[in-house]
Amino acid sequence: MSTDEIRAIELLSRVSYGRVATSMRAMPFVAPARHIVAEGRVLLRMHRGLGYHRACNGSVVAYGADNCDSGAERIWSVQFTGTAEIVEPTEEELAAFGPEPVRVDGEPFTPVFMRIEPQFVTVHELDYSGQPESHPEAPSDDRPESRPEHRPEPPSGERHLHHAA
Repeated sequence: MSTDEIRAIELLSRVSYGRVATSMRAMPFVAPARHIVAEGRVLLRMHRGLGYHRACNGSVVAYGADNCDSGAERIWSVQFTGTAEIVEPTEEELAAFGPEPVRVDGEPFTPVFMRIEPQFVTVHELDYSGQPESHPEAPSDDRPESRPEHRPEPPSGERHLHHAA
């Protein structure tokens, strides 16, 4: 497992819900799902009554989660892209999901479980702390204005975007 995959799994374990995206009848859709990580794969619990699992099963999907509503200075977003398949979870996996919702859109909740075998993992981090980080992988630039001692301080609240794929 790559360091990006390890980081993504660690971040994903901090939240319980995310969104799965694929297409149904040639139209894209995004649906909420509860998730756990088991053996390096993402396991989703969705409501069977919506029928989204049929479009996902055997298809390439993207599953994303984030901490955007946390109020944290460091916002992250992870995305797992891979093939989804309907599975029966183990007793341990069922316990890890915790309680089920009672209703979804007014209908009784009926679970369906899907496992995503990740083929691509992406991590994005947005830093609102106002503290610039050095980037050793950035190409060197010998112009005086590019040297740290010649760079102006970033304005308060400047946003930094870091990408690891």
